[in-house]
Amino acid sequence: MAADADYVLAIDLGSSGPKVSLVSESGEIAASTSGHTATHTTPDGGSEQDPGQWWNVITECVHRLMSDRPVPVERIVAVSCASQWSVTVPVDREGRHLMNAVHWSDRRGAVHTRRVTDGVIKLSGYGVKRLIHWVRMTGGVPTQSGADALAHILFIRHERPEIYRQTYKFLEPMDYLNFRLTGRAVASYASVFPYLLTDNRYNEGVRYDEKLMDWCGLDRSKLPDLVPVCRVLGRIRPDMAEAWGLSPSTYVIGGTPDRHAAAVGSGALRDFAGHVCLGTTAWLSCHVPFKKTNVISNVATMPSALPGRNMVVAEQGAAGKCLQVFVENWLCRRDELDGAGPPADVYDRVERIAASAPPGCERLLFLPWLNGAGPPTGEAIMRGGFLNQSLVTTRAHALRAIMEGVAFNLRWLRQSVETFVGRPFNGLNFIGGAARSELWCQILADVLDCEIRRMERPEMAISRGAAMVAWVALGRATVDNLPALARVERTFLPVPERRALYKELFAEFLSSYKANRRIFRRLNAR
Repeated sequence: MAADADYVLAIDLGSSGPKVSLVSESGEIAASTSGHTATHTTPDGGSEQDPGQWWNVITECVHRLMSDRPVPVERIVAVSCASQWSVTVPVDREGRHLMNAVHWSDRRGAVHTRRVTDGVIKLSGYGVKRLIHWVRMTGGVPTQSGADALAHILFIRHERPEIYRQTYKFLEPMDYLNFRLTGRAVASYASVFPYLLTDNRYNEGVRYDEKLMDWCGLDRSKLPDLVPVCRVLGRIRPDMAEAWGLSPSTYVIGGTPDRHAAAVGSGALRDFAGHVCLGTTAWLSCHVPFKKTNVISNVATMPSALPGRNMVVAEQGAAGKCLQVFVENWLCRRDELDGAGPPADVYDRVERIAASAPPGCERLLFLPWLNGAGPPTGEAIMRGGFLNQSLVTTRAHALRAIMEGVAFNLRWLRQSVETFVGRPFNGLNFIGGAARSELWCQILADVLDCEIRRMERPEMAISRGAAMVAWVALGRATVDNLPALARVERTFLPVPERRALYKELFAEFLSSYKANRRIFRRLNAR
């Protein structure tokens, strides 16, 4: 690294824990470390995380990173936080959380969402008059499953009224971190999107909509003030600078949702340039020069992390999580390993085993809807499992089938997104932890039948994107410069001989969804 280079301390707080990295103006990762945080589920569909654990683990990561002094402290000019989103943290005036954060996978607020979106005449489960206003103002609509921040806030208001009364502000994780770093409880035009309460018709004038607030019965004073995307919030608080070993002159950049940071870090920044991210969840997105919503396919646009830009929102739900659950619950259970977790190289072993199974896995299908199906259907009652298992099915077949099942779901999502944007993707930039897998890269190329471009350090795309946003906010980069900072490491092309096989299996994948909907509805109606 150049001795006179400056760096951004980029924090990527994902569902499984944070990555903390130092990123230069050229997009190079000077150093990085990570930690783990837990998700707690409840029998009533709840899913929560402890913001105190977020903060403690991030602080441990910062100390570990700084203890090696990879760069001079005075060369760290800014902190930029990106995080999982549709995760709700109620805080008091001092920035202390009042309860666990309600996670994006939480479903307890669905009943309240259905109530506030109801009407005499319905379309897709929504009252038509309210649906039209919601889509016109926000560009989206509250989910029927309760998997958005509005549902979480409504859940707290109606079922945790004492917490609601005590709440100073409801914040997304990246905005919670920034509140603790700066003392400012604000949200950006991008990070506030999952509240589904803002007028997003004009990118430079986003504000809360009074009619939506009134329908939901929420207090405006409990929601954060709004700032434009890609802005400097201010200097880090002196006590935080001392605690983290940073200079008190360090700037803090407005928070960015992980999907928005990933779009920037993927290098797919021009309109209609697509990227796919496969980590705990998976999504397929691109920037577009318009605002649009398709209620039927659950695909919409939202404000981007870049000024004046819009991007597609289309997330399929559990993806890499499917493989993680199989490994941790079936192959390497802690209670059978004296409390130890899976070995450090477990996913290298998984890849070797899965690669020994033939493409198509002898027609074993895996249904990846472990926590409900996302776009293009958005049905929370759907669940996953293996279909067409036989006496010759092996562990290798099962592992590869999980990878293929996630890819089939992305192929389904790709069809909806291409219809939504009005043009096909000739290729996709691939980022996320799963992109490190050569096998998964090739499976995506084969199943999606298109060129897959694995980006350099794909697991660091969100960190890289958070830093790139910071450089633009600091006036040290322009949007036109950014694509060159994300480089393609390797390109994977579809194998022609597998095209017919995967076309057939994809058709059966869709048929299995339709055939099992009523069964899952009966089993999971509660």
